[in-house]
Amino acid sequence: MGDVQQDPSMEEILASIKRVIREDARPPAQPRRGGKRSETPSSSEDDVLELKGPIDEPGPTLVSEDAAAASRQSLAALSSMRESAAADQGALEAVVRDMLRPMLKDWLDQNLPLMVEELVTREIARITGRKL
Repeated sequence: MGDVQQDPSMEEILASIKRVIREDARPPAQPRRGGKRSETPSSSEDDVLELKGPIDEPGPTLVSEDAAAASRQSLAALSSMRESAAADQGALEAVVRDMLRPMLKDWLDQNLPLMVEELVTREIARITGRKL
C-alpha cells in the first residue's frame, strides 16, 4: 500500500540538534584580500560570510582633487541659483496676488449676488418641488 512515514525517534532528534550546534560552532569563513572568502575544509556553500571591517579598502581616488573641487563649486552655484529662484518665485507670487486682489474683488462684487440668488432659487425649487 502507501508509504507510512514514521516520526523520528528521540535519538534522531537529539543527533540532528547536536549536528546543527556543531555546524554553528565552526568559525565563519574569513574574507581574503581579493574580496572572496577563504574556504575551510569543513565549510559548505551554505556558510554565511560575516564582515567585520569596512568593505572598501582606502585607495587612490578616481577623480583628481582639482576636478572634485570644480564639481563641488558648480554644484554649489546650482544650489544657490535654485534657492534664489525659489525666493524670487515667492516674491513674484506675492506681486501677482496683490495685483489680482482688486480685480477679483470687482468681479465678485458684480457676479456673486446673481450667482447666489440663482443657486438659492434652484435649491428652494428642489426642496419644495415647485418652480419659482
